[in-house]
Amino acid sequence: MSDLRLVLLGVAGRMGRMLTQVVPDTLGVKLVAALEPAGSSTLGVDSGAAFGQGPNGVLVTSDIHAALANADVVIDFSRPEATVAMAHAAAQAKVAHVIGTTGFSNDDLESIARAARDTAIVRSGNMSLGVNLLAVLVERAAKALGPAWDAEIVEMHHRLKVDAPSGTALLLGEAVARGRSVDLAAHSARGRDGVSGARPTGEIGFASLRGGTVVGDHTVIFAGAGERIELSHRAEDRGVFARGALAAALWTRGKPSGLYSMADVLGLSGA
Repeated sequence: MSDLRLVLLGVAGRMGRMLTQVVPDTLGVKLVAALEPAGSSTLGVDSGAAFGQGPNGVLVTSDIHAALANADVVIDFSRPEATVAMAHAAAQAKVAHVIGTTGFSNDDLESIARAARDTAIVRSGNMSLGVNLLAVLVERAAKALGPAWDAEIVEMHHRLKVDAPSGTALLLGEAVARGRSVDLAAHSARGRDGVSGARPTGEIGFASLRGGTVVGDHTVIFAGAGERIELSHRAEDRGVFARGALAAALWTRGKPSGLYSMADVLGLSGA
């Protein structure tokens, strides 16, 4: 079987750089295009020489349509507005789309879901195996314990992260909500200040910490009467997300149109 032809969107970002380094060591994948917005200072440079382990002959470009004309899949860790535009361009070109971008609005998510009618899209707030296994465990715990156990999600990231709560924290919050068969938006509390009153039963709390160079720490706390359960994941380098995204990209080969998650990729959906 021929190598999967891969496009990277946001190649100059933290995850784009990491992917450029990891792709050469991944069997079955070939980088064919590296994208940055028009006006970027990186346009025209060799993506491997600039961000990877050595020259790879793939020059950074802003021409999305040319890139998609010779591609099987796009991996995208960019910004919400760029991801939504790419989702529709990829759908039109029948190119699969792996989305690791976070910070979407509800309208953005609806737009991505529409694009998934025409191509396979894998979207996750976190691409690591460990985090997605954690989400399964969190959902099971939430179902077993019920809303009488208070659920709090604490996350910490590097000082430059621009969105909060993190996409991973929201992924874990959705796992709690699924376990309880409730809507997360109707039951979440995102930060407390002043006299906030007693904690309502069934509330799913979020706390976001920012500082230093932390890659990503997440803990889900279930607090009951006289006892507490804490389920945690700590990412030590961004390579775990890059390798997960590449696994998702390889998984999309031959998949029908639809919106998928990393639980689908890992065979954990419905576990």
